Amino acid sequence: MDRNNKVLIVDGMALLFRAFFAQSYSARRLEDGTPTNAIYGFFQYLFDAVNEFSPTHVVCCWDMGSKTFRSDLYSNYKANRPEAPEDLIPQFSLVKELVAAFQIPNVGLEGYEADDCIGTVARKFREVGQVYILTGDQDMLQLVNEDVHVIIMKKGRSNYAVYDLEFLREDKGILPFQVIEMKGLTGDTSDNYPGVKGIGEKTALKLLTEYESIDGILSNLEILPKSVKAKIEADLDMLHLSRTLARINIEVPIECQFDDCAWSVPMDEVTTVFEKYRLSTLLKMIS
Repeated sequence: MDRNNKVLIVDGMALLFRAFFAQSYSARRLEDGTPTNAIYGFFQYLFDAVNEFSPTHVVCCWDMGSKTFRSDLYSNYKANRPEAPEDLIPQFSLVKELVAAFQIPNVGLEGYEADDCIGTVARKFREVGQVYILTGDQDMLQLVNEDVHVIIMKKGRSNYAVYDLEFLREDKGILPFQVIEMKGLTGDTSDNYPGVKGIGEKTALKLLTEYESIDGILSNLEILPKSVKAKIEADLDMLHLSRTLARINIEVPIECQFDDCAWSVPMDEVTTVFEKYRLSTLLKMIS
């Protein structure tokens, strides 16, 4: 592994949605009425991160529709999510066109979430460099290891919490695989799966600190407090399903070559495209 290689994997959906809601006051549109406010914010966030972390390689991962192997496993998965805002919909394809102008690969595969593509790319590229995942999604913390860091975007621009193994232990009190175990126990309200009814984060953390994993907890059921034991036994199937839903698939059959991700801005091409979409003021952030 070449420690001079630093790969920035961008969670495209996380940045675009964050940008849309941060820029919702903006009336930025093209002549034909197409909104570009989310795209403008997306590239602000991207360029901030490039300037902050100085990657040698950049790749961007995307969701490819709402139907995935998780919704096949559990029909209510993410069923509580509202439809994408109308003004955001035309920006989905346009932002990918602009990302491609930078010669940044857009990676996504139907049936999988962006998280799975990110996990797969991170597993592959950690062999050739240090990996940094830019996201707002705490689920990604399960991917942290010696070579993979997760950059959680906090409120405002250029405000990050950068998780490595040490900071994850210090901040959350858990190891990366225990992120999955926690979700198995507590569920995830934003993804709409319940975990074990009546077990919250505090109890889950206590159980994992003591027994390390769900398997460890289950093999010690008899010595757990009666109320906790009863809750787990009542929701055993959902416990196992929730853990499966929480686990990021790091073996998605995607093609993404390391050399294709090299960060080298073709300024002529980018300038032409950004002028076309009235975004050229952003380019001063990278020139």
